[in-house]
Amino acid sequence: MTLRMHKLYAKFSKCEFWLSEVKFLGHVISDKGISVDPSKINVVIDWPTPETLTDIRSFLGLAGYYRRFVKDFSKIIASMTKLTKKDVPFNWSKECEDAFTLLKMRLTTHQY
Repeated sequence: MTLRMHKLYAKFSKCEFWLSEVKFLGHVISDKGISVDPSKINVVIDWPTPETLTDIRSFLGLAGYYRRFVKDFSKIIASMTKLTKKDVPFNWSKECEDAFTLLKMRLTTHQY
């Protein structure tokens, strides 16, 4: 099978071959496996504490993309997820802060 048979075309000047690692869609793929792109880790580290419902949703959206790298992801985010439910007042508790900190730590230190 060739690309041309499937009406796909590649520009040779944009192709790279024999790379030891490739960055793709926020991940680094290498012979060691798949890990989070280091540039995304910095985004997580610098993420401020959520102050609004929109802030929580944004952070959970980013974190959710990398959920496969975090053991017990759903358990960790449970307290923050409760705040996104309808008719629940925004109350950033110590439980939410602890979950936020733990999730940031897990996202930035555990690479598989």
